[in-house]
Amino acid sequence: MRIEQLEYLAAVTEHGSLRRASEAMHISQPALSEAVTKLEKELGTTLLDRRRTGSRISRQGLDLLQSMTEVLEAVDRLREAAGQQSVRRRDLRIGTVNTASSSLLAPALRDLHARHGSGGIEVVNGRQTDIQQGLAEGSLDLGLVNVLPGDEVPPTLVADKLIEGTPVACLRADHPLTSKERVTIDELRAEPHVLMRPGFVMHRYAHRLFAGALPETTYATDGAEMGKAMVAAGLGLSILPDFSITADPLVRAGVLTTRPIQTDQTTVTLLMLRRRAERVSEPLRDLQTALVRQSRAYLASLELPATGSDTAPVTSISSRARTRSAP
Repeated sequence: MRIEQLEYLAAVTEHGSLRRASEAMHISQPALSEAVTKLEKELGTTLLDRRRTGSRISRQGLDLLQSMTEVLEAVDRLREAAGQQSVRRRDLRIGTVNTASSSLLAPALRDLHARHGSGGIEVVNGRQTDIQQGLAEGSLDLGLVNVLPGDEVPPTLVADKLIEGTPVACLRADHPLTSKERVTIDELRAEPHVLMRPGFVMHRYAHRLFAGALPETTYATDGAEMGKAMVAAGLGLSILPDFSITADPLVRAGVLTTRPIQTDQTTVTLLMLRRRAERVSEPLRDLQTALVRQSRAYLASLELPATGSDTAPVTSISSRARTRSAP
């Protein structure tokens, strides 16, 4: 067994295909595939699930992933101790539905940069199912997703609550509905909308809110950031979690504002997801800590007290209790 064989397998897991892994590792695809095949024969197990659409780590590979990661981290520490310059730097890959980009993730990444320097972070925007799959397969290290009451988290993942908020109408500051303290469902239904595409929690929420009969004039987009930009351009209003808008630069600039939705009591919870693992790398641990710190700062800015300092894993979000953050 050679260290580079483990590095090649880690690259396939990170990049999602033999081709992209070979490009990242600067080795030909046949040579990388042969190295992984030899490792499979030596270990007596199938490490990659090879399909026409690409190669992914197999179930047996996932069972060994934590041990292989620990070996690679130990090798990096040995190289650092020896003063070598060839330490393999593995980027952290963060999957996010991007509703927390302004209020949590960007400030947390700033904190991480202050501690560890620049680079080494890749932020991937995606749907909740894509993020959960990436975490399970090892191509993502951390995930930020929104859930509605009753949603469940796969038992292979650990979920920590960061923020619990409410859906609000996101409006241009000059929109007629800004004259109201609260907006009704009928008033919302009469307006052009910028909806999230299927696969996003706020798309499901819109179907619940409008009882399956969506407004006639709608646009659809992949995430809150583009949704807010489309609202600012006058294309319609959007319904988003309040925590995705409060700290947004467009709100601070007076371009966008929000209004609560009358009679609706739904909550949206932002979760931090990670794989169950005995060991967590220092940068990933520091990023988790920074996200928790930013979530507490957000709550403090709203004068909402956090309910505790310890966090239990989440399997179902079924109550309206306020956010409880991880230590």
